[in-house]
Amino acid sequence: MIKGWIDRLIKLPGKQSFFLFGPRQTGKSSLIEHRYQRTIWQLGLLATDLFLKYSKDPALFRKEASEKIKIDGIRTIFVDEIQRVPLLLNEIQSLMGEFSCQFILTGSSARKLKRGGANLLAGRAVQKYLFPFIYEEIKTHFQLEEVLAFGSLPPVIGKTRMEKIDILSTYANTYLREEIQSEGIVRNLGGFSRFLDLAAGQSGELVSFSAVARECQLPIRTVQSYYEILEDTLIGFRLEAWRKSLRKRLVAHPKFYLFDLGVTNAINRRLTAAVHSELKGRLFEQFIILETFRMIHYAGSEARIYFWRTNHGAEVDLLIERHGKLLCACEIKATPHISGAHLSGLRAFREAFPKTPCYIICTTENVYELERVKIIPWQRFLEQLKVII
Repeated sequence: MIKGWIDRLIKLPGKQSFFLFGPRQTGKSSLIEHRYQRTIWQLGLLATDLFLKYSKDPALFRKEASEKIKIDGIRTIFVDEIQRVPLLLNEIQSLMGEFSCQFILTGSSARKLKRGGANLLAGRAVQKYLFPFIYEEIKTHFQLEEVLAFGSLPPVIGKTRMEKIDILSTYANTYLREEIQSEGIVRNLGGFSRFLDLAAGQSGELVSFSAVARECQLPIRTVQSYYEILEDTLIGFRLEAWRKSLRKRLVAHPKFYLFDLGVTNAINRRLTAAVHSELKGRLFEQFIILETFRMIHYAGSEARIYFWRTNHGAEVDLLIERHGKLLCACEIKATPHISGAHLSGLRAFREAFPKTPCYIICTTENVYELERVKIIPWQRFLEQLKVII
């Protein structure tokens, strides 16, 4: 059991208002309560009474907030799950014009705000994202095998094996299926459940919308919209294929990754299964991709990540690019023993991009070189990410 507060790497504004988005149970509310301990008024819109109260009369929030600011000296107002009542954002903008008060607005889904034409406060509030724990946050008690099996959502850290299984099973079966439907995002829950099973099973593989549509017995456009739902609800993200031409990049098949390894395994019903070598390789690749994706967000970097693949099937798992320049190309292998056979993708890549540094990220203990490719332990790579990006 881990005791005490685990500090998060994310940088949050001191006085400026901001949105903090992140999947459920990534610790958004706990983080805000820990870091903003000054005079604060907190509202949670998951509570049915508050949801109904402000849905019926959004202007009531402005009246109550005005009284809190003027009479009680409140200087920070924290509204959790703001996407449930988007009309409150109009009242918040009005309050911003009248008072010098900080607004902290958290949500587990940006879909209703971004696609519903909600008021995003016209630049008056920055947007931040919170993810499950990353290696740097929990490295003093980090166990790779445990994270590959159960992920790094805050509720599972420090729990027993059975407790982790219960938490993740509930997350997959209750939130991802039932709550997405309850918010009115999808109407065909059976079709979405089939799609979610397939998307989790193919996490990290090339996505063919037509093949997924055939498998799920759904229209292609519906499958595309379901992937968009997973992105908007922060349950996953797509990794685009690198092309010099932006037009070609847009038509190439992407890969898709779910946001947490434990959730991926829960949807695939393999939380109690032994992790064989092929599955471990896929999970380890997803782990490195997720860590890189999260670190780029936390560092405020303009870097972006891609994968690389030729028409002949040569592939490199991870490219990091910034301002049009490729910073590195990485193959990801869940083995301590690297041989020439592991370099085939990087060899093909280096013919096209000979000046880009190439790495193999693996479970070796020491750094060394093989055919001008740096073989690097995964811990060392993650520690160097801030420098790379």
